[in-house]
Amino acid sequence: MNKSSNSLSEAPHARQILQALKKHHGKAETALAWDNPWQLLVAVILSAQCTDERVNLVTPPLFAKWPGPGDLAAADLEDLRAAIASVNFYNNKAKHIHAAATLIAEKHGGEVPQTMEELVELPGVARKSANCVLGTGFGMAVGVVVDTHVGRLARRMGLSEHKDPVKVEKDLMALFPKKQWVWLSHALIDHGRAVCTSRKAKCEECPLESLCPKLIDNS
Repeated sequence: MNKSSNSLSEAPHARQILQALKKHHGKAETALAWDNPWQLLVAVILSAQCTDERVNLVTPPLFAKWPGPGDLAAADLEDLRAAIASVNFYNNKAKHIHAAATLIAEKHGGEVPQTMEELVELPGVARKSANCVLGTGFGMAVGVVVDTHVGRLARRMGLSEHKDPVKVEKDLMALFPKKQWVWLSHALIDHGRAVCTSRKAKCEECPLESLCPKLIDNS
């Protein structure tokens, strides 16, 4: 995944967008609370269709009770469900986390794997989540995290024409330097939450307004 699917590598405003994002979101980072890659992995699984704020309320007591993969793998599934019951889709997430903990404990010696191929084998972990764990947890720029915010901004800013997250990621990887991929995801997410929101883009407040082709489609 290192070439653009629609010649966007020639987009003249990509460099300027990068500079503007650095100026206004230079310290962007994940809003999830974590102390090690295992905690980040669990938090990322819990965060699907749930706010980071809610996840950050749930994880401290969760990790206090079950600190590592081995502890959680040995936990009773019903106890785990109860511990995360305030999170959306907690039943499925409990199953995924329990199964992922078991696989990590049994197959990976209790350590979160550090390759895309091994991470996506874990229950509840797709490419987006794996990119987050590799980039934020291990400092490995393997790809760009494309969530709903990143996908929306990429289309609105003329950086991608696609709705498929994998194709959007491919375009962004072609447009921006690899060393910026991890930070870029966080910066676009921050901007999407604060300014270029899904309900209504606040163009009059946007520091990137002059760079945006204004292809607003609310997608």
